[in-house]
Amino acid sequence: MRKRSTHSPAKTGTRKNLEIRVPRVLVIDETGKKIGILSIREAIAIAQQKGLDLVEVAPNAKIPVCKIADYGRLMYEKKKKDSKAKKKQTVVSVKEVKLTPKTDEHDFQVKLKHARRFLESGDKVKVTIRFRGREMAHRELGDQQCLKLKDALGELCIVESKPNMEGRQLTMILAPNKLKK
Repeated sequence: MRKRSTHSPAKTGTRKNLEIRVPRVLVIDETGKKIGILSIREAIAIAQQKGLDLVEVAPNAKIPVCKIADYGRLMYEKKKKDSKAKKKQTVVSVKEVKLTPKTDEHDFQVKLKHARRFLESGDKVKVTIRFRGREMAHRELGDQQCLKLKDALGELCIVESKPNMEGRQLTMILAPNKLKK
């Protein structure tokens, strides 16, 4: 029968104090000054004398780097920084406009208006032209529809992927033109 290990399972995230499992670490004090390479026990003792924690900041380095800091405050600042970065990122979604090779002029204008609105709001537009039955023999009609839509949108968009057949559908992706905004 095998003995069970007494140490806790590997924790993901930032380790601190006794969770750090390496014999020697490079220690940086709370002001950012390098103290030097110390054994883990010495480093924890120095941190406890100052009333702070020993926090692992670069665990994958040749000699892991630990910083003497207040763990709670460090995690709070990291959380704030991450949420600020998340607020700044923009999410671009792909909206779809479906046509057929025989789409009438009024219906085409409605689809054009939708595509224009999507592009102006910063979304990409996937133009899908679906072929049914004998329409497959006239792929050039689908290419003409794609070209007509692209020309009608003018400088508002750029073609991200040219018209491409996927089974019975012809697809083209239009992206908003950043220079026009």
